[in-house]
Amino acid sequence: MQVFIDDTGAPRSLPMVDGRGNPVANPEAEAARAELIETLCAMPPIMSALDAMLEHFGHDNVAEVTGRTRRLITRSDGRQTLESRSARLSQAEAAAFQSGRKRILVFSDAGGTGRSYHASLDAANQEQRVHLLLEPGWRADRAIQGLGRTHRTHQAATPLFRPVTTDCKGELRFTSTIARRLDSLGALTRGQRQTGGQGLFDPADNLESEYACAALLSWFDLLAAGKLASITLDDFQDRTGLELAGRDGVMKDQMPPIQRWLNRILALPIALQNSIFEEFLALVETRVSAARDAGRLDAGVETILVDRATVIEDLVLRTDALTGATSHLLTIEIMRRRNCVSLDRILRVAHEDATAAFMINRRSGKAALRTRARALMEEKEGTPIPRVEMMRPGRNEYMRVDDLQETSWEEVDRDSFSAIWAGEVEASRQIVDTETIRLATGLLLPIWSALPSDHLVVNRIVDGQGCSWLGRLVFDDHVPQLFARLGIDRAQALPADAVARAVSAGRTIDIAHPFPLTIKRSRVNGSHRIELVGCPADQLHRLKSLGCFTEIIAYRTRVFVPMASAQAVLGQLLA
Repeated sequence: MQVFIDDTGAPRSLPMVDGRGNPVANPEAEAARAELIETLCAMPPIMSALDAMLEHFGHDNVAEVTGRTRRLITRSDGRQTLESRSARLSQAEAAAFQSGRKRILVFSDAGGTGRSYHASLDAANQEQRVHLLLEPGWRADRAIQGLGRTHRTHQAATPLFRPVTTDCKGELRFTSTIARRLDSLGALTRGQRQTGGQGLFDPADNLESEYACAALLSWFDLLAAGKLASITLDDFQDRTGLELAGRDGVMKDQMPPIQRWLNRILALPIALQNSIFEEFLALVETRVSAARDAGRLDAGVETILVDRATVIEDLVLRTDALTGATSHLLTIEIMRRRNCVSLDRILRVAHEDATAAFMINRRSGKAALRTRARALMEEKEGTPIPRVEMMRPGRNEYMRVDDLQETSWEEVDRDSFSAIWAGEVEASRQIVDTETIRLATGLLLPIWSALPSDHLVVNRIVDGQGCSWLGRLVFDDHVPQLFARLGIDRAQALPADAVARAVSAGRTIDIAHPFPLTIKRSRVNGSHRIELVGCPADQLHRLKSLGCFTEIIAYRTRVFVPMASAQAVLGQLLA
């Protein structure tokens, strides 16, 4: 508002006008806008990631191997000077990092070609490299080339790769593209997807996979039903410009592809992006978890690292009549030490995670660190299913919050947790696990349909001497079925311990002797049990004499095998 004095000496106000002389409808808002612009223009410019690291750590401590020919250097007195750079200077910077004179190295695409930054046994700096993937770009081949600079042969230690992201969920759009292209590139160049991704991404990170596409359709259904807490259908259409419903309010048959949906989400406010992605990722995680539990998750080749592997038996399953290529079933005895998380590392994780809690199982006396995990989502109602991750010394487990309350886990103080965790780690170091596995290898395509359909993962077993075997695992309970489908006349008894291990792992086994029966794992009152399904009524007394017990649940008699004596009971049953 402008004020002037008229001829009578009385103050009068004139309306505020813009740069073209037009009156402003809301002077207060225009004044606030002008003040905001003035403040923004007075703020210092935001430095790039490269310049910010040089400014923070100092150019004397950071080796820069990039393609730029000039850079601004801030001196100790605060003055800035323009420094010229040449290709020879980049070589000197790389040599300074390899010799240990500079602890940090930053390189770009231009500096990632034809150079090696790994912990070479010939270099003075043989410390483990921590490779932060800050800006991977859109080209997967260049991303692999950059990762390969710090992971090469003849090295003292393998690097630790860490992709860097912010808390903006929309950034997953870019990392998802890298994950998908890394998987595709690995499948094209080496015949396996895991080679491309280097195990850097989880299947749930690929937002363009079949699981993500199916989850998006469920998200659209929940949006149309008004069951999402993040946004409504009308608001989503107005904000993104995507027409999901016709004029009659009925959802269209053809939904937008996931790439277009992801791009439109990036235009939304950050808080709204995060809310939508939380619901969408919960649907993706639900599908990935279900596929993993059912053994149908296509995660490429999974590598099993062991200390020692010995081939006990090599059985030829099939010989091709034209080429002479053979299919084999190897029986391999593997030995491996348990790789446990140290106490210092788990305490560091607890310090960095505000949701972490120290837990001890009062029944088993084991320790675990509880952290919040990505939630699942109920498909029909859109209700989130909160989960927690139980980090154990040798493995991690995921559990629903409702199920956790029915277990024997309880929170304890840090000192009690530390004592039990350290004891478990020390005891595990003395244990060497020995296991006998069967691996179908060789020419697998002709016998693929005969292999078990509930475990489709391809594994590579690598021992400490560098020997490796590639194929599909065949569990003991699947061997008789495999022989029957291939017409191999070989008696193969089903060991009771193999049945107990298979059922405990969640697989279902059908047997025909002594009578048709299904052995499966069931969850009753929050705990897992081994259940015998399809038992004839006249066999109940015999099963109870073997050690089984019955319970009437929902007006139906169910037969269970005690977990403590499962191997002995099943051994008598299958004899």
